[in-house]
Amino acid sequence: MAAQAPTAPADVYAEVQHFYARQMRDLDSGEAETWAGTFTEDGAFKPPSLPEPVRGRPALTEGARQAAAGLAAAGETHRHYVGMLTVTPADDGSLTAESLVSIVAVPRGGPARLHLMCVCRDVLVREAGELLVKDRVVTRDDRP
Repeated sequence: MAAQAPTAPADVYAEVQHFYARQMRDLDSGEAETWAGTFTEDGAFKPPSLPEPVRGRPALTEGARQAAAGLAAAGETHRHYVGMLTVTPADDGSLTAESLVSIVAVPRGGPARLHLMCVCRDVLVREAGELLVKDRVVTRDDRP
């Protein structure tokens, strides 16, 4: 039987869950700068929809602003739900957080629908005692 990766203590796991609850609420509310502030200064976000990663808080802020503006123009809100979370500590003190993310689209005046299911793999680090995303890779089963 293969050795299982170490899991984070319960208090760290709860802290990571709370981190994602705040982070996704910021994203869904259009709080672009606050959301980008949950990444390190040089943090990277690698979504499957872009050819290159988005790097650094200014670029992350701009990308989140553009996404929020596009949704507003379309009369739609997106809600991100992070589930099936695992948190694995590394020897350097970072944490690898892997989760399934459901994105629910809520059109103004229409029924909610499942928009996307993604797998999110983050490397989280601490700066001044706060968890921040150093590297985020998002994948989708429907894309190579």
